[in-house]
Amino acid sequence: MSGRPTVFVRMADAGDLYTSWRWSNDTYPGGVSVVTATQVDETLAALTPALPDAADPKSLEHVLTAGALATYDAEHALAQQLSRTFLPFGLAAQLYELYTRGVRPHIRIQPSPRVAQVPWELIAPDAHLRLIDIADVSLLAPLSIVHAPGRVPRSWLDTRQLPVVAVLDPRVPGYRADSVLGSVLGRMSGDAPLSRQVGAYAEQNRLLPNVTGPADLFRREDVDRDWLGDALRGGASRLIYVGHVTAAAPESGQSEHAELHLACRAETIGFAEAMRAHRPLSAKDLLLGTHTLTDDPVAGPELWPIPSRVALIACESGGDLRFGEALGLVSAMISGGAELVTATRWALPTDLAFERLAGADPRERPLQSAMCSVDSAHEKPDAVSALCDWQRERSAAWREERAIVDSPVLWGAFATVSTETDPLLP
Repeated sequence: MSGRPTVFVRMADAGDLYTSWRWSNDTYPGGVSVVTATQVDETLAALTPALPDAADPKSLEHVLTAGALATYDAEHALAQQLSRTFLPFGLAAQLYELYTRGVRPHIRIQPSPRVAQVPWELIAPDAHLRLIDIADVSLLAPLSIVHAPGRVPRSWLDTRQLPVVAVLDPRVPGYRADSVLGSVLGRMSGDAPLSRQVGAYAEQNRLLPNVTGPADLFRREDVDRDWLGDALRGGASRLIYVGHVTAAAPESGQSEHAELHLACRAETIGFAEAMRAHRPLSAKDLLLGTHTLTDDPVAGPELWPIPSRVALIACESGGDLRFGEALGLVSAMISGGAELVTATRWALPTDLAFERLAGADPRERPLQSAMCSVDSAHEKPDAVSALCDWQRERSAAWREERAIVDSPVLWGAFATVSTETDPLLP
């Protein structure tokens, strides 16, 4: 990515929203813009009801049938409003000039907590263009995490041949398949798209857990924090997690309380409160390990050395970006060694929700398809560009077909946080 123009965009809340941008190597002039708090609030008031709310499962039917992301015209009107509010005119002009020359830059965004759920890829600076059409888009990892003392980053170039650790729809103790922490994917067969894709790693001897058939990867009862630690300490290229995340509420100010739901039982030692027969693995666990919990504590990154690339495909798994001090699951993965983390800005509709609530063809599997696309992108040398290529394909399908399975309610949720830093910053 170093051979093409890259612009670093940073936002700050101070009543009004301040945005600054600077091009690497000063390719173009930088700038600063200010948007009034009133305009920001109005735009967020239009966006928020269009997004699935993990705290209110009943909101999903409205989102998929009557919300602003349910129809192309309503979504496009929202995307234009997002552009008027969040894309500075000077930057838009520079991006358009590059587009006319056939140059696709990389936009690296550090949103303020207030606008962390904005799907930047959807922004429509022109009636016929989205930001994802003219640029690759990723998010900047917090510098305080990237440069934290003792952090041991792991390089994709050095580790790409190591195993893929896959935690896929684990069985959460104490919760039935149809309950709030039940199955995300439903009953999986060996010929399902995700089964075939991840199962291919087993044929290459690059998959953990070891399974006799791809269907055995799902709804496992043994993929708890101890198993995960053993797998990661043995060496891994990537981690893909599909399941449930409970995000901390932004108003709590405690992003470290975000929780990953593995197959851990309640008697397991950890910082999170037990839930029935289950104790979640929290971001605080990943950061602190057993500090203050045992007589011989071990740091989180030693218990769970995180591989170079991580996919957290779960509801609002990137929720820590909504906090002033981001110490949630994404930050914990980066602190543990990850170079790149793909997570979600909001709750994800399941394939069953698309079918039952929005009338999608039951043969369509939009969520599984998205999982396969994220997984494939993480195998590519330039994962950010590969993920953006997928989002460009989905944007084109949405523009042409205008079917609910192509809506950005799903693919617009994904964002990739990268540790590649601004070369002019320390």
